[in-house]
Order: sequence, then C-alpha cells, then structure tokens
Amino acid sequence: MTLTAIGREFHRADAAVAFSITLTLAFRPIGALLFGVMADRYGRRLPLMLTVIFYSVVEVLSGLAPTFATFLVLRALFGIGMGGEWGVGASLVMEKVPPARRGAFSGLLQQGYAAGYLLAALSYFVVFPRWGWRPLFVVGGLPALLALYVRTKVTESEVWETTRHRDWGQLGRSIAGHWKLFLYMTLLMAVMNVVSHGTQDLYPTFLERVWGAAPGGRAALTALAMVGALVGGMLCGFVSDRIGRRRTIVAALGCALLLIPLWAFAPSLLALAAGAFAMQFMVQGAWGVIPAHLTELSPDGVRGFLPGFAYQCGVLLAGSIATVEALLAARIGYAWAMALTAGVAFIACSAVAALGPERRGVVYGAAPAPSEGTSSSLPVVRRPSSSR
Repeated sequence: MTLTAIGREFHRADAAVAFSITLTLAFRPIGALLFGVMADRYGRRLPLMLTVIFYSVVEVLSGLAPTFATFLVLRALFGIGMGGEWGVGASLVMEKVPPARRGAFSGLLQQGYAAGYLLAALSYFVVFPRWGWRPLFVVGGLPALLALYVRTKVTESEVWETTRHRDWGQLGRSIAGHWKLFLYMTLLMAVMNVVSHGTQDLYPTFLERVWGAAPGGRAALTALAMVGALVGGMLCGFVSDRIGRRRTIVAALGCALLLIPLWAFAPSLLALAAGAFAMQFMVQGAWGVIPAHLTELSPDGVRGFLPGFAYQCGVLLAGSIATVEALLAARIGYAWAMALTAGVAFIACSAVAALGPERRGVVYGAAPAPSEGTSSSLPVVRRPSSSR
C-alpha cells in the first residue's frame, strides 16, 4: 500500500521498490533455519518470542530509514525475523489442538495474516493521508507486545517435550533423513506463495494505476478483500477436516481460476469489489489448509524446523514475483500482468497439491514418520487408543 509513496520519496520506480518485497522474502529462509532448529532443540516458546521481538524492532527502524539503501537493508533483516515466526508458531499451535479439528484451527491460524492485512489497510486509511508512509512502519512494531503474552500465558508444547532430541547430532540426522519430503514441501510452498503474493502484493498499485483509486479507496477495497480472505480461510480449513487437505486446496484454486476475469477486468466498481472479495476468499481458502497440512506431513522430531524452512525456501523461489509482475505490467498493463500470473499459479499449484501426500488427522507423538516421496495415496489416519 505504501509502494508508490516510498518510490516518490526516494525517487525510485515501482519495480525498484517492489524489489524490497523480493528482498524480504529472499531472506526469510535464514530466519526459518535459525529459529526452526532452535525450536526443535530448545522448545517452541523461546524462539517464538525472540523472532516476534526482532522483526517488530526492525519494522520500526524501517520507518526511520534515511536512504533507500538503508531501507533495503532493513527489509532484508525484517525477512530474517519474519521467516522464523511462521514455522515455530504453526508447530506450537498445531501440536496443541485436537486432531479432528486441526483444519479448522489451521484456517483460523493462517488468517492471522489476513487479519493483519486488514488492520494494515485500516491503519493506512487513518494514518497515511495525514502523516505519510513512515508512521505506518512504527505502528507495525506493535506485535512486540505479543511476546509478553507468550511469556506469561502460553505453555510449552507437550509433543516437543516427549519427542525432543538428545543432542544436535541427532537433530541433524533427523533433518537430513527427510530431504525428499523437504523438496516436495518446498515446491508446494513455492507455488502457493506465487498464488498469494501474485494476487496481493501489487493489488493496491493496480487499484491506483488502473482505477485511479485514492488512498481511501485502495484501503477500502484491500480491507474488503481481506474480509473475504478471513471468511474463506476459516471455512476452507473447516471443510478440509471433512474432505481432506489436498481436495480443499484444489477446489479453492479451481474456483479462483474462474474468478480471474471478474477480479482483473471488472466492468464496474461494484464488480471490482465483488472480485476482490471472492478472489481472496478462494486464495486464502487454499492457504487456510497449509498450517495443518505441512505440520501433519512433518515428523515429530523436526516439526519446529521442517514446515517453516520448507515454507520460507518456497518463499525464496517465489520471491521475485512482485518484481516480475511490476516489470510485466510496464509492458502489458497491470490487469493483464496480474491475470496471467494468477492463472499460471493456480493451475501449477493445483497440480502440485493433488499429486502430493496427505496425513490428515495423524496423532502427533504417536505415529511413525511419514514415507518420503509424493505418493497420492489416501491419508493414513492414526487414532489415539482408548487408554489415552
């Protein structure tokens, strides 16, 4: 939402400022690696607190950057902090919720992203017209307060306490032993991130360049899209407990594919609003399944590391999508650039998800490690015994 304003202040083109998004995404695997192995060795709570505090501080500093070069360095550091949070947080939450309702909680967890985007849009609406883009990054430092909540109210994962590794060597061997699963999860996350970043990162710029939307209009439409994301993510997460993770992802992305004409080439403002809501309903509907799906695929001993690191390596592979989209838009226009990007991403992601494995409802701490590879066989569900 602040891309064009940052470009004006630092005298940079849209594509140059979009590179700061690419840079953030590219550095996220470093954070996933550092904080992920820490989570499997020392528990989930401490790394979660550290990563939230780190990226919150860097976010505030981004709003104080005196030059564009400094801004880029800070966005890279922000990526390190941001990269560690998802895997650690997802493993902690998914290890605490009932297996039969894991999809529903997964949808709720993942839509923290949409809720944050919605809050960002509201902050943009209030702050940007009065004080510009810099104070928005200061507001972005508020998540540091969540570390206090984790410290005082959140208990450690019982699954980690019963499956923790004795030493670093054992952890390293466990990580290396699941490299095939890691490659599949990275590929899935690469196409999933193209789906989300390809439909979201430049959408406010699309509204400004194509529709001439003022800051208030951009904030309103972005907020409406995130309401759709919130509803879609939670609903599809709930549905995935019934029909499975892969089927839910494929169904959501198939519907998203059909929505591209309404979303990118809307004939009226009302149609544009409907397309924004419906598109993010489906995109985040597919994403609502991901925390449950990745943590279920991951063995107990590497659940703090593997989902987050695979996620962020996928982000790294998809990280240039905003820059590519901006360059493509300079040639064929924002509407066509976004439509083509979304169409290819939806088809590719559906194929990767459909051909992969699934372990819906597996009981953490009680099941053997999943078989490596990408078999599309039906999930093996292990129920707890009556004595547990």
